[in-house]
Amino acid sequence: MLRAAIAAERCGIPSVSIVCEGFERQAAATGRGHGFDDLALAVTTGHVDAQSADDMMTNFLNHTVDQVIRGLTESTPAADADHQDPSATDTVATGTIDEINRRFVDEGWSEGLPILPPTSDRVEAFLSVTGHDPWKTLGVATSSGRDLTVWSIAVNAVMAGCEPTHLPILIAVAEILADAEYGAEHSGNTTGADALMILNGPTAAGLGFNAGQGAMRDGTHANTSVGRWLRLYLRNVYDFTADEHDKATFGNTFRVVLTEDQATLSELGWPPVSADFGFGIDDDVVTMARYNSGAIIGSVYGSTPAEIVPYLSDGLTRITGWDLTHVYGLGHGQYRPLLVLSPILARTFATAGWAKNDLRADLFRHARISAHRFERLIGEWTNLTAGRPTLVDLVAEGHLPAVFAESADPERLVPIVTAPEQFIIAVAGDPNRTNAYVLSNDGPHGDYTARRIDHTRSKDLSCGLGDHHN
Repeated sequence: MLRAAIAAERCGIPSVSIVCEGFERQAAATGRGHGFDDLALAVTTGHVDAQSADDMMTNFLNHTVDQVIRGLTESTPAADADHQDPSATDTVATGTIDEINRRFVDEGWSEGLPILPPTSDRVEAFLSVTGHDPWKTLGVATSSGRDLTVWSIAVNAVMAGCEPTHLPILIAVAEILADAEYGAEHSGNTTGADALMILNGPTAAGLGFNAGQGAMRDGTHANTSVGRWLRLYLRNVYDFTADEHDKATFGNTFRVVLTEDQATLSELGWPPVSADFGFGIDDDVVTMARYNSGAIIGSVYGSTPAEIVPYLSDGLTRITGWDLTHVYGLGHGQYRPLLVLSPILARTFATAGWAKNDLRADLFRHARISAHRFERLIGEWTNLTAGRPTLVDLVAEGHLPAVFAESADPERLVPIVTAPEQFIIAVAGDPNRTNAYVLSNDGPHGDYTARRIDHTRSKDLSCGLGDHHN
């Protein structure tokens, strides 16, 4: 709705955006990020899914219609008209480290954990060994209207405790955030999906990234500090805070960087995750997507693929629920769950002569749920698919492949993805344990996007660090 209103306003057509109660500040911030500080809003009373049609209509007539009329006939005061960001090099806090940390917490500039104060000296020292122009702009954060500069990346990197050698990775991630295909504007949606960065390439181990035991746990400096940087960057540059864009009902803590086990992949002849997105097996790449939930598949039993695949498939179906609206509803064929195999499990498949695509094909045959449950998840238990269509109807209309309508039996088993290649498979973790991990991705709400990481010293420095620009 807001995107339609913004498009109309740009054409000179007055608009009023109808938003749910509790989303007023997010809507105002979205308008501000797109250059409209005075976007007119009308607020519905209560949650639309938690009231009857009669109650919703009564509330709409009694409370919302007048707001729509006012929005079309009266001028709207600019939201936060007096708010203005300090310039990039302004001093915003002074004092002891304890006083600065308290100020950062009070202002919402940190996530509540202690930060390393990003003094100009520290930020300049962080950048000095990289050769990057600090004022180079990589894009615009449409949720806030702020430029994505190398300087802003470095400020938040210092706060998070990153090393200068991490900067090429951070720049690649900032480029992903700026990519419209990724959809960074969804980073605060109500399900609380959080981004996971998947790191591939020969340089990861030398930079201190852990791909082994505890690969998805905080504790390794590189994985943890870069993961924390992303949360701080979304907070401070994109405005994903509870007061602005972050509407997560529960939310999650930030996710550390998942680094694939390059040595095991090379040994098995399996391509990395980045190869699914067009990169070579020896390219340094970061791939990012957002995930709603995850679950451990513990103590996977079996010595053959035939014994193991059913258990892995069960895990994939267990974490898949509302996410199926990204198969049909919120998106078409855009659900791509992630399966992380420990090296010993990956080796079991490879020893049996299986490539990644063989595993994907078998998961497609086994990771299935009843058609009746699928239809309830995309229709009966959500308001996101009008008319509650059956899978047979959707296949007949060309919205889903034929495998979803092999019969009309409501108990027939149907896949949770539209094609085998929709399963993303990574290899990481303790090499001596037969465990796996599954994550349900949020479809186009932070879609898989990958960028090559350039670790060479930059030659684009066009101004000195002393030439500060706003």
